[in-house]
Amino acid sequence: MQRIALRTRLEPGREAEYEQVHAVIPAELDAALREAGVHSWRIWRDGLDLFHVVEVEDYRAMRRALRDHPANVAWQARMSELLAVEDDYSGEDTGLRQVWELP
Repeated sequence: MQRIALRTRLEPGREAEYEQVHAVIPAELDAALREAGVHSWRIWRDGLDLFHVVEVEDYRAMRRALRDHPANVAWQARMSELLAVEDDYSGEDTGLRQVWELP
């Protein structure tokens, strides 16, 4: 199992809309994430900055599996309206580099 941290940024003024959209994740997206090996996905917000922690079997494989999945394509189109930078589902990213962990 991998634990991956990500950072994204909202467009100014879209904070409430982002939280409203995330209040209910579409069932087909939930199923796609789970089928792709996601065990949990948590998001924190500090102003416009979003911090994600994803627990997943294989992060790169998950990104590749979701890249063309219809539920994810629709979700990413919606997110692109709210985020300052579009997400890249090439499957090549590795998330944020971990610097330290309390053992």
